[in-house]
Amino acid sequence: MGQAGPNYLTPDGHRRLKAEFDTLWTVERPTMVKAVEEAAAHGDRSENAEYIYGKKRLREIDRRIQFLSRRLDAAVIVDPRANTGHVIQFGATVSVTEEDDAGDEHEHVWQLVGEDEFDPKMDRISWRSPVGQSLMGKRAGDVVRVGTPKGERQLTVLTVTYR
Repeated sequence: MGQAGPNYLTPDGHRRLKAEFDTLWTVERPTMVKAVEEAAAHGDRSENAEYIYGKKRLREIDRRIQFLSRRLDAAVIVDPRANTGHVIQFGATVSVTEEDDAGDEHEHVWQLVGEDEFDPKMDRISWRSPVGQSLMGKRAGDVVRVGTPKGERQLTVLTVTYR
């Protein structure tokens, strides 16, 4: 994360980041501040585990709030549904096939999303990842070779849609 350039987000990705920010700011931080105040009232802070843990957790929350604030301020929200083209761009849902070492073909369906919202388990990959970058600008029928940490992959683009 943190490469130069725009911080593209889908509307769903923006909502998720904003919800996390709001929860940290309005629920978790005030709760932790109160817990730290209560722990501090018990006296000697140097040996007060609840106080020490609370201060540590408060720092973690503050760091995450600052990070999310910067990412949200720099966000460029792009709604994939506004695109009706056939060229792979940010937000596209792409179906590809690739052949494994045994000669068997496997189909993958990925949505190209922002760095702050990628989730391989949900088939969302970053548009800045090696695979994402190699797919940008391609169309159905194109064959793409991409170098990955596990070696070179050859992908054949089957479909490009915007949902």
